[in-house]
Amino acid sequence: MPERIGEVSRITGETQVKVQLKILGTGKFQGVTGVPFFDHMLNLWTRHGLFDLAVTAQGDLEVDAHHTVEDIGITLGQALDQALGERRAINRYGTALIPMDEALMQVAVDISGRPFLAYCVELPAHRVGDFDTELVEEFLRALSLHAGLTLHVRMLSGKNTHHIIEALFKALGRALREACQLDPRTEGIPSTKGTLV
Repeated sequence: MPERIGEVSRITGETQVKVQLKILGTGKFQGVTGVPFFDHMLNLWTRHGLFDLAVTAQGDLEVDAHHTVEDIGITLGQALDQALGERRAINRYGTALIPMDEALMQVAVDISGRPFLAYCVELPAHRVGDFDTELVEEFLRALSLHAGLTLHVRMLSGKNTHHIIEALFKALGRALREACQLDPRTEGIPSTKGTLV
């Protein structure tokens, strides 16, 4: 079985980011982005997706975390795209419905090659610690655009912002884990068009 690994670096005037992603991993996260809450979310995503993810990032955090979080979304999306290759024999679709105390999040993903984000989440607080919660949507948009994902994220219930975001990242990991898995019954590309890129 192929390991399916992606490695991408991105250097701009605002950030330096390097991402290494192994799809068939064990749930191991390594790295420090300079944004502790976001590190926590990436760790959850990695663990529940059973990926292996290593991230190194330096960004203009003296401004805010926007560029760092967005550029990690870009590079992670590109690494996922690279690791998936031609998308032969993948499930393609994945869904997850994940509770976290009072919060209930639903994520559905199609590795379609057609980037689209439907983000139906109302976060009660604008910040969790030092993390600007509107960056969750920016991260997801960058990820879906650069990985070629149709991604639907829906909050079904929730009052605590930390719980909502945590359930979201767990659900995203589970949904992508399902979508990336190989299906031994599938031959070639899972599309009548013959391509997902």
